[in-house]
Amino acid sequence: MDFLRRSSAHAQAPRPDLILLDLNLPGRNGHEILEDIRADAALSSIPVVILSTSGADRDIKKAYALGASSYVSKPMDVEAFTAAIHSIEDFWFGTAQLPP
Repeated sequence: MDFLRRSSAHAQAPRPDLILLDLNLPGRNGHEILEDIRADAALSSIPVVILSTSGADRDIKKAYALGASSYVSKPMDVEAFTAAIHSIEDFWFGTAQLPP
């Protein structure tokens, strides 16, 4: 969150055009971080793609309820994972119009 908010050592960090967020993180979980992103006016317009090993309905529903832009179940196979990342990249940077 310090990086996204450009605070402390990250004051000069560029703001991302897209956030890939895992739900299973050390400390705080991805749902909590998503909630913080959506509550921050400076960050709320950045698309957030949940990329998680969880395919549980409750996790998917909660992510969308908190404002996720999309939800992708993370493939465990390296080739499938690479293909998923390319699909995300193609859609968000090739098809979708991102906020300025």
